[in-house]
Amino acid sequence: MYDWAEYRHFRYLLEILNLRGFRAAAEQLHTTQPNLSAQAKQFRENSGLHLYRKAKGGRISLTATGNAFKLIAKGLLNHRDEAMNALISIERGEIRTVRLGCSSQADPALFHDFCAIHKELLPDCPIKPAHGDTAQLVEEIANGEIDAAIVTLPVTDPTLSVDEIRRDRLVVCLRADDPLAAKASIQASDLKQHNMILYHPQRNPHAHARLLELLAEVGVKIEDYSRASHPWEMQSLVKKGYGFALIREGTLLDSELTTRPVAGVDWTVDTAFVYRKERPLKTIPVLIRHLKSRLAGSAASEKKSPRSVEKKPEQLSLLG
Repeated sequence: MYDWAEYRHFRYLLEILNLRGFRAAAEQLHTTQPNLSAQAKQFRENSGLHLYRKAKGGRISLTATGNAFKLIAKGLLNHRDEAMNALISIERGEIRTVRLGCSSQADPALFHDFCAIHKELLPDCPIKPAHGDTAQLVEEIANGEIDAAIVTLPVTDPTLSVDEIRRDRLVVCLRADDPLAAKASIQASDLKQHNMILYHPQRNPHAHARLLELLAEVGVKIEDYSRASHPWEMQSLVKKGYGFALIREGTLLDSELTTRPVAGVDWTVDTAFVYRKERPLKTIPVLIRHLKSRLAGSAASEKKSPRSVEKKPEQLSLLG
């Protein structure tokens, strides 16, 4: 439908809009002003879009569509550059293996989806998995021990690129035979009456601190709590009656457990792809974009709800 729209149109027009004029854009692009005018006219006639209005002295003012065009065109051109960088890196044989980490608190399905997409792109390039805490994986990326990781946020290291890929609601995990399980949701006041089970602070110190802040905002002050180091440990403690836990909605559950949302709050577990800003694998941005596209396309059909399985807690996680 839009075969006439070529990358040169977006590149030229983006420069025109950024510099607010044809003359400055022509100098920056090392072309002539008449050529830019011809390209802009062709784009306007084919699309019917008005990106700018001419002002005195050769200057232009942007329309609302023009402002939107700047962001969209920049993203389009960045995707082109990412694709070319990835292809050149593959052609040169630079992608021989991928060392990919995954936090135990992240959905293992994301890891498997990424591996499947990577296999489509580079079927002969092996992935070496690395599993651990968010803090541990972030340190390993920064030190160059692994290439990238799927972790839960926040991540504060300024040397890393953090690309959020999904948000999941944070829900209360409790025994299915608990009286509160009969309710559609749990009030924050209910949490005050029960012991809490939290992940060990060292697994993600920033996330732990933020969770305590969120609880305090609804009047739940946590001074003492049971600690777990892995999702299956968290469920095991809940199952044995040591208290309630807050977990990612959609987590595979033991058959004796269930989950309920907390009424009146919008708490989420945010998952991101993290990799080095300096000298990253050139295929990583392309793979992340495809992963996001796949997640968006299947969001309605693949949205998971809490479910039970006839397995022991230690069998629940696909990741070590």
